[in-house]
Amino acid sequence: MTERTSTTRLTVAQALVRFLAAQYTERDGARQRLIGATWGIFGHGNVAGIGQALVEYADVMPYHQGRNEQAMVHAAVGYARQSNRLSTHAVTTSIGPGATNLVTGAALATINHLPVLLLPGDVFATRPADPVLQQLEVPYAGDVSVNDSLRPVSRYFDRVTRPEQLIPAALAAMRVLTDPVETGAVTLALPQDVQAEAYDWPEEFFAERTWVVRRPGADPTELAEAVRAIRAARRPLVVAGGGVHHSRAEEALAEFAASTGIPVASTQAGKGSLRWDHPQDVGGIGHTGTATADELARTADLVIGVGTRYTDFTTASGTLFTGENVRFLNLNIAPHDGHKLAGLPLIADARSGLQELTAALDMHAHRVTGSYVTEYTEDKERWEQRVDACYEADEPDMRPTQPQVLGALDAIVDDTDVIINAAGSLPGDLHKLWRARSRDQYHLEYGYSCMGYEIPASIGVKMAAPDRPVWALVGDGTYLMMPTEIVTAVQEGVAIKVLLVQNHGYASIGGLSESVGGERFGTAYRYPADDGTFTGARLPVDLAANAASLGMRVLRAKTVGDLHEALAEARAADTPTCVYVETETADTVSGPPPAQAWWDVPVAETATRPSAVKARELYERHVSTRRRHL
Repeated sequence: MTERTSTTRLTVAQALVRFLAAQYTERDGARQRLIGATWGIFGHGNVAGIGQALVEYADVMPYHQGRNEQAMVHAAVGYARQSNRLSTHAVTTSIGPGATNLVTGAALATINHLPVLLLPGDVFATRPADPVLQQLEVPYAGDVSVNDSLRPVSRYFDRVTRPEQLIPAALAAMRVLTDPVETGAVTLALPQDVQAEAYDWPEEFFAERTWVVRRPGADPTELAEAVRAIRAARRPLVVAGGGVHHSRAEEALAEFAASTGIPVASTQAGKGSLRWDHPQDVGGIGHTGTATADELARTADLVIGVGTRYTDFTTASGTLFTGENVRFLNLNIAPHDGHKLAGLPLIADARSGLQELTAALDMHAHRVTGSYVTEYTEDKERWEQRVDACYEADEPDMRPTQPQVLGALDAIVDDTDVIINAAGSLPGDLHKLWRARSRDQYHLEYGYSCMGYEIPASIGVKMAAPDRPVWALVGDGTYLMMPTEIVTAVQEGVAIKVLLVQNHGYASIGGLSESVGGERFGTAYRYPADDGTFTGARLPVDLAANAASLGMRVLRAKTVGDLHEALAEARAADTPTCVYVETETADTVSGPPPAQAWWDVPVAETATRPSAVKARELYERHVSTRRRHL
């Protein structure tokens, strides 16, 4: 005869909140809460369910009030990235527009392999009235709601239509959130009537549960093949991706690079894997990379990808790695990425795999030739001189260029600062020019390159690292997409720093438009002209006043000298502070060294305007160099 399990009667929402508060992760002996807090905006679809439960258990589940559902996801993602994917936040919304506003944030999380738990309300499971407010009617399917739009951007999706379904659904959600291969956005859609329904829950459901994050080692056969490939290479190059950071493999990579002499280039997600002044660091790679890294890529005979997805920016749309016999060795915890570019797969955790490679190569005292080291060292020195020239301003009373804005910021930060960016012309400038001083200083969201990410993400990062200066770098275009969480930072006293660069439009896309024959159409913030183009006077928009109206302290900088003073003052501030600066090259892309590699943006195959005809000719020359690596 078995002993009867004790139960507790709670609503579904109450049970879920209690369950989430008891979930932990553990890696390398360190244990932390998996769900550190819940963000929420309440409507009729979650106010009486999840909303009431968060009040009920406010002592065990912190709550943050958001202003925009997409922004809440961005904040949770920023927190998760700063927490090395070992901790994240949940996000709850009402049904209808609140739920569909999650889609962009969910796509960003999943593309970047960053965990976030989404808890959107859903229509009545019992269907007492049909349709209810905000319900999407689908004539061919009675069980479809707007939440189904979250399926393709979620790594796990379930709809809890009965209380007892919560137990397997919640456990499956935690499994995916903590899986280093599968993690991303996880969605549990919660019908509003089910949220408020009571059920007798087994006490075991609320017991503390620890999810161990694995560090799998390499298969011996794959490891031996990888060692042979490295030893046979004469011009190897490491491409460090975001997986290096997720695995906390920076020290292992530094040891591997130092012991072998192999240079290390980095993707946007991987920048900072080595400090900028590490002898083997050669900077960013690909379309927005350095001349040093891209020239090494063109002549490499072995490309060692570590935790990278090989996006089109990294490979220059398949035109960068042009060595006649180039091969790829891909160290990745995800088999899908490990087999890309017909590469030799080394399926393992980045840190474990690098340590095993270093040990195996040490047995053979393997190191690249001295002439190869001299070549990339001298090239790197020449590139750093170009960076110095971009950062330098001739006169303190002049209006700064965008690279000079970065130079001013570079001059006042140290290893503890974190800079956050995602879209516009800044990612290209940062990838080429920024000198990353620590493993997590450079926080670029470039998997989705989502405008509006920076300010809410900076709040999440600051919550995860409260003692560190956190900077959101935004242009006017991305600022206008999503400034609303400034109110949240003010409300909760989260002392983020916003560096707001005014260049009067979409500078990056304006430059791209010009290069592909689009003539910068629709990319400037100007009044329309008589010919239908937006080439009239600039709009009389005061973004600094807007930030101040949302409660933020604002420092205006008109000159290079003003900027240095304002940045130093903002860095020392203990309240949310914005530095506003208008750049000199307002109608052009920012003016750093041009792209060192191509990026495929298709150009009109037939046109009458000369700019498009010329752009097509150049496009055809570039696309003819594309290579499929087989």
